[in-house]
Amino acid sequence: MAIRNVLVVCIGNICRSPMAQGLMSAALPDVRVASAGLDALVGQPADPIACELMKARGVRIDQHRAQQINLDLCQRADLILVMDREQRRAVQDRYLFAAGKVFRLCEFGDADVPDPYRAERSAFERALALIESGASQWAQRISRVSS
Repeated sequence: MAIRNVLVVCIGNICRSPMAQGLMSAALPDVRVASAGLDALVGQPADPIACELMKARGVRIDQHRAQQINLDLCQRADLILVMDREQRRAVQDRYLFAAGKVFRLCEFGDADVPDPYRAERSAFERALALIESGASQWAQRISRVSS
C-alpha cells in the first residue's frame, strides 16, 4: 500500500510536529505531510527556536500555523506519527479506526521525543536530533513501500 498522506502529531503543534512535518516534507516531496496537535495552540506560528533550527537545515517552517487534530485529518492519513506512547494512546482512543496506523516517530529507536515547549535551546536541539532520526527512518520506509 502506497503512503500518500502522513499526519504528524504532538501536543501544541508549534514545536515537535512542525519540525517533523518540515523534515518529512523535504524528504518525501510526493507525499502530503500535515501536522496537528492534541491540544493545539490553534493559529499560533511555530516556536521561534524551532524555526531557527529548521532554517539552519534549509527547511522553512515560519509559515506554519497550529491546528487541532480532527476526524478529517485522521481519516485522510495513511500513517499517523506521534511523539510518545501517551499520544499514541490518546489518538487511538479518540479515533478508534486509526489504531493500525498510529506509530511513534521514533518507533524504530524505541524512543519518545520530549517536549521542548518553553524550554531552552538545548532542549529543542535534543528533541530535533530525535526527530531527525525518526523522520529519516520513516522517510526511507515510506519511500520503499510507495515506489
